Amino acid sequence: MYKYGLIGNCQISALVSETGNIDWLCLPRPDSEPVFGRLLDTAGGYFAIQLAHMENAKCRQNYVENTNILVTEIEGTDGSAIRITDFCPRFMQYGRMFRPHSIFRIVEPIAGSPTIAVSCQPVNGWDKVPVRGTRGNSHVRFDMRDEALRVTTNMPLTYFAESTPFLLKEKTYFGLTWGSAIEEDLVQLSERFLAQTREYWRTWVKHCSVPTLFQKEVIRSALALKLHVYEDTGAILAALTTSLPEEVGHERNWDYRFCWLRDSYFVLSAFHNLGQFEEMEGFLKFVLNLAYKREESRTRLAPVYTLNQDLPLPETVHANWAGWKDSGPVRSLNQAAEHVQNDVYGEMVLTLSPIFFDERFAQLRTSEHEELMAHLGQLCARTISVPDAGLWEVRNGWQEHTFSNLMCWAGLERIERIQKNGYLKNLPFDVRKERERAEAAVKNAIKEGIVYNGPTDQTLDSALALLAVLRFPDPAANEATLGKIREVLATDGGEGSYLYRYLRNDDFGKPGSAFVICSFWIAQGLAHLGRKEEARRILDDLTKASNQVGLLAEHFEPKSRTQLGNFPQAYSHVGMINAAFDASPPWSEIL
Repeated sequence: MYKYGLIGNCQISALVSETGNIDWLCLPRPDSEPVFGRLLDTAGGYFAIQLAHMENAKCRQNYVENTNILVTEIEGTDGSAIRITDFCPRFMQYGRMFRPHSIFRIVEPIAGSPTIAVSCQPVNGWDKVPVRGTRGNSHVRFDMRDEALRVTTNMPLTYFAESTPFLLKEKTYFGLTWGSAIEEDLVQLSERFLAQTREYWRTWVKHCSVPTLFQKEVIRSALALKLHVYEDTGAILAALTTSLPEEVGHERNWDYRFCWLRDSYFVLSAFHNLGQFEEMEGFLKFVLNLAYKREESRTRLAPVYTLNQDLPLPETVHANWAGWKDSGPVRSLNQAAEHVQNDVYGEMVLTLSPIFFDERFAQLRTSEHEELMAHLGQLCARTISVPDAGLWEVRNGWQEHTFSNLMCWAGLERIERIQKNGYLKNLPFDVRKERERAEAAVKNAIKEGIVYNGPTDQTLDSALALLAVLRFPDPAANEATLGKIREVLATDGGEGSYLYRYLRNDDFGKPGSAFVICSFWIAQGLAHLGRKEEARRILDDLTKASNQVGLLAEHFEPKSRTQLGNFPQAYSHVGMINAAFDASPPWSEIL
């Protein structure tokens, strides 16, 4: 399992190991070059707080309940123990959200007389060159990339600069800031920020809707998911890491620190279930700007964009980085931006549909949004049965994919109903005719009652478990397909709950680990078919895929209980939220 907790504030994010080290931090944005990158290379930079007797130390990590504040406790073999509290400030201040490029660390003794050593060694991004620090009055400054990382502390700077062990007698504070200095009293500032951040997250959770079952898992997933929102532009990241391998020792390693339009639909569905809507409005601004900013967006949307709406190209291999457990290559940017992925237009329609079905969004029914929906509907119609790279981003051998046709159908079906409600009156195409054509394209891939990957490709795809969730109008095929997927794509040792995406050869052979959201899609599909008890059993099994603080990775190997792929993964936490809502009985049956 990935023994890490996630902290962040919707502006920056970091991974903190259960041994108290920040091993992953990119600045100034989550898709920037790493400042601390030991996650991918032992020489990749870190900020460590180490107990003197760390060998065989007992480590415990948890979140302060209903927050993104992380607590790590380390007990040495001599009985001494410390507690480290890590957080990124986030709260309302002066009428706007305060989310600085800052991390605060508070370390305190909780047993015995602990001796600790503190070591901060940032690197200058992908060149991996260590950055030397310059001492100030109460801080050390690391100059890099025309900016400065400052670590302000109340511990002796001599000990800090030389990583000298010292006896920890009282709370010691660290403030990491990018591009700005801490001018106030560090102790008072840290404690005030901690209290305000704790109150912010608890209030945010209190305002979430939750299902009747799996509430703790849903709340943790909601908090993790919120940190994947890059609030400055409204973009939603697929993950906050790069190059964590789908299989150890193999090359299925990708940079996911970008905004996949497809993922955004699933994420916003989860936020809608949670009753949190500001993320949808932020993403709407992102999409509207995207649609009008780029001329090529009028004819085709790329599947993925950077946080400032550029294309994440060219994909680059960093041969000087070893990779997680020596599983290279380490990559930045992503060649998927060059792909044609025709499912994205239907998913964008589904993303925007609540505007026209939910009266809480009546003020968003603008001419701009209607124009965008009409444009997306045209793109759905134009791409029915057109070969593409598909949902799973095959790099070679594009073909017609049933999932892409399914999403075209779903988008057109929603547009048809929106039009019946009195909107989108002047569409330049016959939406009913195009919806029927998309439906026929999906049915063209049915053989012996099963919906396959394509009309000429009789392999199974776990994504087609969504037939029932999207209410495709062939109940028999929906149920038969879900059953066949469970039968054929189940992994070894997973008790039928963990599934491969598919078992056909792609550019790198066959997948070797379970893709976590596929299991949640199966649970959702079962719930929509009225088989909620089966769905709940799967969700019970899936709780085993989370790490010590409840975070989910992209992949999971159930026999060895190994998390794989990028971590944490927005997709996986979305799956937990949406499946838990679908599988739970209503509150009226509980209260």
